[in-house]
Amino acid sequence: MNQHVIRPVRGDEWVKVKELRIAALRDPAAPVAFLETLAGAEAQPDEFWQGRTVRGSQGRAIRQFVAEGSDGRWDGSVTLLVEEAGADDLFEGVVERTQGHLVGVFVRVEQRGTGLTEALFSAALDWAWSLEGPALERVRLFVHENNPRAQAFYRRYGFEPSGVVVPMPGDPSAKELEFVFERPQ
Repeated sequence: MNQHVIRPVRGDEWVKVKELRIAALRDPAAPVAFLETLAGAEAQPDEFWQGRTVRGSQGRAIRQFVAEGSDGRWDGSVTLLVEEAGADDLFEGVVERTQGHLVGVFVRVEQRGTGLTEALFSAALDWAWSLEGPALERVRLFVHENNPRAQAFYRRYGFEPSGVVVPMPGDPSAKELEFVFERPQ
């Protein structure tokens, strides 16, 4: 089995960030897993990917984690956004409490079921719980109502449905379900 290092991206790794995101958007589950389209991502200039990578590599607001194989290939990624209390919320108006928001969950097909997704989630949540000033109270994510595979994984990992259901951006007839993981005491 290929060994992986789970680590945050570095600001100069935009080419690999772009390649992995394009691979994610080619996945058959992409239409219910991501808000971004393949065509939209492929149309972005290099400057977009450079900025996205730098933002995901430093500071408190965003951190992207990758699973890097011993051959240098990236086999998975997850990004944690920090939502500060009082800030605008993508779905609900205003964020009521300081929390993390997991997005961009992807593991290549041949690596699924190997524990890689769990390792990525553990790295993201460890980082979330390490933040101070103010500490994150919980981490949440949204999952499409028609993505049972992802829902099952989130439950196994320890996320629980909160009961919040929101229309999917771009398709109000579809629903996104909020799952939450409360900060360990």
